[in-house]
Amino acid sequence: MKWLVSLLVLLIPDSAFVSAQTKQELPKGPLVLTHAAVIDTAGALVQQDMTVVIVGDHIADLGKAAEVTVPSSPHVIDARGKFLIPGLWDMHVHTFTHNPRSTRTWYFPLFIANGVTGVRDMWTTSDDFPQIVQWRKGLADGDFFGPRYGAVGWLVDGPDPIWPNADVVSTPQEARNFVRRVKAAGIDFIKVYWKLPREEYLAIADESKKLGTSFAGHVPFIISPAEASDAGQKSIEHLTNVDIGCSTKEQELLAVPAEKWGPPQDKETLATYDPQKCQQLLERFARNQTSQVPTSWMFSEGRVFLRDHFAADVRSKYVPASVRARWQQQGASPWTGLPPTNDHSSERQELRHRKREQARAIIALMNRAGVPLMAGTDLANPFVLPGFNLHDELALFVQAGLTPGDALKTATYNPAKYLDMQDRLGTVEKGKLADLVLLDANPLEDIHNTQKIRAVVLNGRYLDRAELDKLLADAEATAVKQ
Repeated sequence: MKWLVSLLVLLIPDSAFVSAQTKQELPKGPLVLTHAAVIDTAGALVQQDMTVVIVGDHIADLGKAAEVTVPSSPHVIDARGKFLIPGLWDMHVHTFTHNPRSTRTWYFPLFIANGVTGVRDMWTTSDDFPQIVQWRKGLADGDFFGPRYGAVGWLVDGPDPIWPNADVVSTPQEARNFVRRVKAAGIDFIKVYWKLPREEYLAIADESKKLGTSFAGHVPFIISPAEASDAGQKSIEHLTNVDIGCSTKEQELLAVPAEKWGPPQDKETLATYDPQKCQQLLERFARNQTSQVPTSWMFSEGRVFLRDHFAADVRSKYVPASVRARWQQQGASPWTGLPPTNDHSSERQELRHRKREQARAIIALMNRAGVPLMAGTDLANPFVLPGFNLHDELALFVQAGLTPGDALKTATYNPAKYLDMQDRLGTVEKGKLADLVLLDANPLEDIHNTQKIRAVVLNGRYLDRAELDKLLADAEATAVKQ
């Protein structure tokens, strides 16, 4: 996956977005938002006519105007008729590259313009991590605009890995040693991948528990989702193996080698779906607090749609032309389960539709069962756009049956809880960090209103609509040059 991000380094000049990212252009001093409607993302409630006082990087006070203390010489924003929510999180991205220019000039501005103030990066290494540390400091100091890196992971796979540059373990002892390396490097978690053998996976789980670190990612082909949950896997990405776990032929399907998986097996998971077995699995996820990051936009929706319709999508103007051309040539990777670009047969279309509907139904059941759901886009894959597709992911949660309030939690409260940062982020409360999004309309009435962004407060700094539009304009201008 890093090859795609690395390509962008060659395409985008380091000077792009410099003027839009200088902190000197922004107003300084205390910030006060008056008459705002504050969305309680923990309870999906609205607190009307609130005053929010921001000093430095945190919310110093919040309440009715007569109840709060306003510092001297504030920068006052009349937020009458506006709705304030926490900054949004994309909990499955791939942003890192050995040359940081592409991330700084391509991903960061589009994240912020879309109100995405935090990310979880799913693949880095000990060589890369010093750059992450530098970014974290620069972002905290306000040297440039970009999202918080709430957590970064180090990917590990088994022999003959899907990604040729992946780290590989071939024995349980190698797996344990890998966990120790991750812990010693200061990287936040281990990302397990599809081809890990059974004993190596269990060794990673056991060693992670001993060392007090976490592991998350894909469920290996040979592991059932129930086993992964019981082993302590903190999150499952893309609903991997969940449909198999809902099948009456789970063991037979798990025994199918990855390279032989195809439409017959997808049809089998549909034909052998057992609602009672699925409910038991989801209740296990809820008990174990095994979070789920479906990445529906990329896996079951957007990748096919955007591959076929990307040129007509107005947001494609933010992607360099050479990258757009490469994406169209690539189509869908075989391991996603999607058909090749030229396969539009009615049979494959129908199978995709049925799998998509099954995934939506399972997501709705997860939400009702109390399984923690989080929004993620799998950024760095073809046709996935920074920031924009996070809003599409929220809309798909609603299409799956979640309320707009529950969908909003997947990108605010739930990520903060997952990252053990709920004392600092995830809700708009006194004492918490000031990563906020000011909206022109109520997202609890229509989840698409998360796209109606009036301003973003990033680490306490106020970016109005003009600043956000400049970030977008610079992105478009850069894309035109490529």
